[in-house]
Amino acid sequence: MISIVNLIIGGAAGTVARYGLALAVNRACGAQFPYGTLAVNASGCLLVGIFASLAEEKFLLGSNARMLLMIGFCGAFTTFSTFILETSHLIRDGETLRAFMNVMVSVTIGFILFRIGVWIGKVI
Repeated sequence: MISIVNLIIGGAAGTVARYGLALAVNRACGAQFPYGTLAVNASGCLLVGIFASLAEEKFLLGSNARMLLMIGFCGAFTTFSTFILETSHLIRDGETLRAFMNVMVSVTIGFILFRIGVWIGKVI
């Protein structure tokens, strides 16, 4: 039960933090480029890296804290951070080709499906 509560709290906080950071960055930098999303993705990667190190190398985060911070907060803040973490784990485990494929396939399929979704949205 505590795990679900941690997911809810972390997810809510990550969602609010994502909105707030993106809004602040876009106001400061303008809308010519998705600076807010870039800031969210970059900071999410930094945070999930810190949390992963604290959990996996220093053993300072238990399962409840990982659920709150890594899955709840970072997961709601940006799934890009999870994508980077999983790709990093593939590299760490000696699966460099799989890591490269994860990046290439995820970006390619994501973009293609986005464009298909745009097309479907126009047709409906």
